[in-house]
Amino acid sequence: MPDVSKLKIKIFADGADIAGIRKMYANPLIKGFTTNPTLMRKAGLTDYETFSREVLAAVPDRPVSLEVFADDFDEMIAQGRAIASWGKNANVKIPVTNTTGAFAEKVIRTLAKEGVVLNITAIMTVEQVRDIAKCLNPDVPAIISVFAGRVADTGRDPIPHMIECREALKHLPKAELLWASPRELLNIFQANDMGCHIITVTNDVLAKLSLVGKDLTDYSLDTVKMFRTDAVAAGYSIRT
Repeated sequence: MPDVSKLKIKIFADGADIAGIRKMYANPLIKGFTTNPTLMRKAGLTDYETFSREVLAAVPDRPVSLEVFADDFDEMIAQGRAIASWGKNANVKIPVTNTTGAFAEKVIRTLAKEGVVLNITAIMTVEQVRDIAKCLNPDVPAIISVFAGRVADTGRDPIPHMIECREALKHLPKAELLWASPRELLNIFQANDMGCHIITVTNDVLAKLSLVGKDLTDYSLDTVKMFRTDAVAAGYSIRT
C-alpha cells in the first residue's frame, strides 16, 4: 500500500497560477515551485518579471525555479543573473540547448562558477546529463530536470533511463535529479523508489493525492455510482 508520509522525494508544484501557488504553499508536502514561459502564457500572463517577483514573495522560504527565455548564450547569462537577483530563493532555469540545438555549456559553466543555483531543463538523454555534470560547480547546488514523462511518451521505459541519469550525477553531492513532466500520480512513487531527489507535479495531478491508499473496492463502487448519476442527470433512456 503506497504511503505519502514515507516518501523521501521532494515534491515541487509546477504551474503559473498565483492562487494555485498560494494554495499549494499551505501544503507542507510541497517543498518548492517551478514554472516556465509556456505555463505563464497559457495562464494569460503578460508581465514576466512582475509575476515572478510575486511568486518569490508569496513563497519566500521555498525554492522557485524561473526560466530564462533568450536564445543567445550571452543574453541567457544576463537574464540568469537578473533572475538570481530577484530573491534568495530564486533558482535559474536554463534550457539544455538553445533553439539551434547548441549545448548551453557556456551559460551553465559561467553561472555555476558565480554561485547561481541552476535548474537545467528540457533534458531528455543520459548523454545530456553527462555533459551537464562536467559543467557544474560541485560546491553549488543544482537541479537537473529530466523530462521522464516525455521520455515515456516515446514508448521508452523512463525508470532505467532515470537510473542512468542518477548514476551520471553521483560524483556531484549537491546536484539533484528531478523527474519532470509526470503523467500520473504513480510517477511520484516510481521516482521516489528509483532514487530521484525531486519531482515536479502539476496541480491537477496533486489533487489526486487524497486517493493514495484508497480502498479499491470502495473506489469501484464510487465509479459505478458516478456512471449511474451522470446517466440519470443526462436523462438517458434505452428502449427495451
